[in-house]
Amino acid sequence: MKLSEWLSEWSMSSLKIKASFLEMEWAPNDQDRNAAWDLYVEMLTRVATQHLEPESGDEQTSLESIHCLFSITREILKRQGRQCLEFAKIAIVILNQVIRPFTAKWHKRFVGKSSLNSEESERYRKELARLQVQLRKYTKMLADMAGVEDLSEIESNG
Repeated sequence: MKLSEWLSEWSMSSLKIKASFLEMEWAPNDQDRNAAWDLYVEMLTRVATQHLEPESGDEQTSLESIHCLFSITREILKRQGRQCLEFAKIAIVILNQVIRPFTAKWHKRFVGKSSLNSEESERYRKELARLQVQLRKYTKMLADMAGVEDLSEIESNG
């Protein structure tokens, strides 16, 4: 399967990836699967994929949790080494094209503040909800890459 086909399966074909990479065969190895598993566990247990109730949590802490995905991903990439290129191709693009625009925008708004005003808070949570939709897809992609059953829908909503 080509990388472009795999991304299309997950409705992620809008990611900006050079055509030469998109036409390469997508064949994750054990290091890719291990890296995907490590990040999958982190994603399942963070506000990145979990609903943030209006009356719970705070925006700055949720932003810090999402921002931590950069250092976590870097650490996974270093630990798994040069052999996890399939994972790296996806992880780097998601960090730079999906997560970074959100964190950059909102970090700037938090500078010198302990919290957001109610209007900013509402806007932040709406944008967080949109980001979470993309990150839930990414989490499912990681489960697929890791070769494990996706557990992102295991919890009941009521």
